[in-house]
Amino acid sequence: MDFHSALGLSLPLGVGIAALGSGIGLGKAVGAAMEAMSRQPEIQGKIQLSMIIGAAFIEALTIYALVTVFLLMGKI
Repeated sequence: MDFHSALGLSLPLGVGIAALGSGIGLGKAVGAAMEAMSRQPEIQGKIQLSMIIGAAFIEALTIYALVTVFLLMGKI
């Protein structure tokens, strides 16, 4: 197996793993935030803001993986 075929096989696999990890992370983060907001509704705004910022960071990692794939596709 040469470099180009290995890259062609690993790029979609890497994005899939990144998307799966992002989905699991977002699910856990949002679930924990919803549970915290139901336990202490008086600080709902702070929890929601922290959840949105955390979700943005999680999604940014997936977008970085996708951009990396597009850059490495030029090498194939």
